[in-house]
Amino acid sequence: MTVESPIERDCVIAGGGPAGMVLGYLLARRGLRVTVLEKHGDFLRDFRGDTVHPSTVTLLGELGLRERFLELPLTRLSTLDAVVDGQRITIVDFATLPRPDNFLVFAPQWDFLNFLAREASAFPTFELRMLTEATGLIIEEGRVCGVRTGTSDGGLEIRATLTVAADGRASVLRAAAGMDPEDFGVPIDVLWFNLPKPPDPPPPTLGYISAQGMVLTIDRGDRYQSGMVIPKGGFDDLRAAGIGALQTRITAAAPFLHPVVSTLVDWDQIRILSVQINRLRRWYRPGFIAIGDAAHAMSPMFGVGVNFAIQDAVALSNAIAEDLATGAVATEKLAGVQRRRETPVRIMQRLQRNGHKALARATAGRRIAPRWLVVLLRAASPLLRPVTARFVGIGVRPEHVNGGIKG
Repeated sequence: MTVESPIERDCVIAGGGPAGMVLGYLLARRGLRVTVLEKHGDFLRDFRGDTVHPSTVTLLGELGLRERFLELPLTRLSTLDAVVDGQRITIVDFATLPRPDNFLVFAPQWDFLNFLAREASAFPTFELRMLTEATGLIIEEGRVCGVRTGTSDGGLEIRATLTVAADGRASVLRAAAGMDPEDFGVPIDVLWFNLPKPPDPPPPTLGYISAQGMVLTIDRGDRYQSGMVIPKGGFDDLRAAGIGALQTRITAAAPFLHPVVSTLVDWDQIRILSVQINRLRRWYRPGFIAIGDAAHAMSPMFGVGVNFAIQDAVALSNAIAEDLATGAVATEKLAGVQRRRETPVRIMQRLQRNGHKALARATAGRRIAPRWLVVLLRAASPLLRPVTARFVGIGVRPEHVNGGIKG
């Protein structure tokens, strides 16, 4: 195995997901030398989070990337509907938000990440190293000074003023920094699979929820990215019952899928997402910070994961870009990023945990709420939609790019 000579950067980022790629773009845009490490050879992964909220579209506009982003193959939605115990409820209406970013986007994450990589490559100080995994930290006198990496043909040391762990919920660098997240118990998991659209499909619907279970139907044009909520740890029992039993459970919750559910013929078509909610007590140490899922794993509920990760990246860039240009980052600046971002994370994770309790009732064959409450919610939904649109689409303490150019 060959070992390359160490290289020097202002910032090295482990993980080429949304947090890492956006942070790399932002820092390179400021003229800083930044390397993003991605352990895979491409961004093509099944069922990665791809819900892009209006707040993220606004950030892309601030960077002058909005129109080029919207040229990608994506789906725009102005409302989110759910069918609860047979009652169709419009739970969010993004059209109530200020124009022009008054819609939600479903964009395959690999397309989004390839887009960010292309845009960032225009900056001469940006570097993306694929097939390069961060395997450990360089720590000197208590300060993180960079990373050690492994590649198919050797290894490399990258020394940097700031090292960022954006390597997801199983973060290697978070562990190397001596950080363990506090885990909040989650009673559900999610099975993901693709289904073709049946003839005469209903209006776009996020999910079908009843005592028969919960099935997700995310519109992908000619198909659904579908999911089914199951009890935590219940996958082995479901698989033992056979693919036919799975088909029956899907159609019990969403009968309109009956004509197409037979396309699920093999368990290889199905991926299980082990739902987690956790959070580091401390995201940083001298020369190091964790962001995105490495700092706080979010549930897929409300589709916030991608957007919270990007918000972390923007907050971090805003806070430390000027310091990085001088060759130093005060640890207090990193602490300030955690203080700023932890509030919206805590609020959303609390709501997700409460929501999971309701979904767990559906997986146990019970209604998620009394029928009268569902009817009341449907009647009140026109009044609630602007509130839910603001909360889901923009969020608590949305970030904006320092020195954004608008467009």
